[in-house]
Amino acid sequence: MNFTFTDEQEELRRTMRRFLEDKSPSTEVRRLMETAEGYDEAVWKQMAAELGLQGLHIPEEYGGQGFSFVELGIVLEEMGRALLCAPFFSSVCLAANAILDAGTDEQKKTLLPGIASGETIAALAIAEPSGRWDAAGIETTATPDGDGWRLNGTKRFVVDGHTASLFVVAARSPKGIGLFVAEGGADGLTREALPTLDQTRKQAALELHNVRATALGDPAAAPLERLLDHIAVCLSAEIVGGAQRALDMAVDYAKNRIQFGRPIGQFQAIKHKCADMLLQVESAKTAAYYAMWIAARDDDELRIVAPLAKAFASEAFFFAASENIQVHGGIGFTWEHDAHLYFKRAKSSELLFGDPVYHRELLATRLGI
Repeated sequence: MNFTFTDEQEELRRTMRRFLEDKSPSTEVRRLMETAEGYDEAVWKQMAAELGLQGLHIPEEYGGQGFSFVELGIVLEEMGRALLCAPFFSSVCLAANAILDAGTDEQKKTLLPGIASGETIAALAIAEPSGRWDAAGIETTATPDGDGWRLNGTKRFVVDGHTASLFVVAARSPKGIGLFVAEGGADGLTREALPTLDQTRKQAALELHNVRATALGDPAAAPLERLLDHIAVCLSAEIVGGAQRALDMAVDYAKNRIQFGRPIGQFQAIKHKCADMLLQVESAKTAAYYAMWIAARDDDELRIVAPLAKAFASEAFFFAASENIQVHGGIGFTWEHDAHLYFKRAKSSELLFGDPVYHRELLATRLGI
């Protein structure tokens, strides 16, 4: 079993890092998070046209490049490191995976090329005012209407829902939980941007009143568990990128901040903090990388490693982001320093699609404990 990346995968990482250092420095992140859209359309188009990122793991027959979750994870890790402001996670990791997991072949041929080309910004709507991310929390209804469906309900915490042109909505049909596709401009669909702790990742609330929709695959048997596991793997990969960046910031500051005539990194208290951060981050990477590999193999073990990776990575990122602020001292608490941006992303990512307690309980249930 080999957990090292190939030369081609490492080159993908280097290419992504160079691109993001140029297009997503902290000054640009701060500028974009203050805008209503939350992303730069020119950079979004460049990501699709020059790098093919939006179609990275979408099969070639549906307009993508046909790579695996490993390559997608590498890209997400670098995006998490740079706090990229773009609807990549919502379109590629949420909506595209929903279509790949649940859609018919014809639906994939119709919907995925637009996402792969960057022309379609898609979003996934699961959670509701209850804040639950599982099937039991879905109260939005889907009612048959001729050859289509009508959706009624409320959705919350829809990532990039304020700009999406296509929605995949989880709803309860008369026979079970299904996924349904609705156009962003459909009659009866209203959306409102939500205030968020992490301003680098926009969220919205949706109100659906008799919204016309199409069932994605079987309207009574959506593979919601599999989809949420794929999402957990993607989010874990992004999380470890942010955690590594928080560690790097702390170590760099500890080397360069002089106190009492020597770098603060020479003091035992700071050494211990950095060592503890390293242990947490490296362990989280191991869990996330293994989950990426399992997802790429389409192995049944996914249902075990996905919640494990999400729980461990979330806690590691929050720990690293918190300790990074402590290492920086007073300057780390200020708005002018980037440490608080990673702290807010860490807390947001920890809660998104279920907190660590939820995922540990899910893991225990699946193991029969």
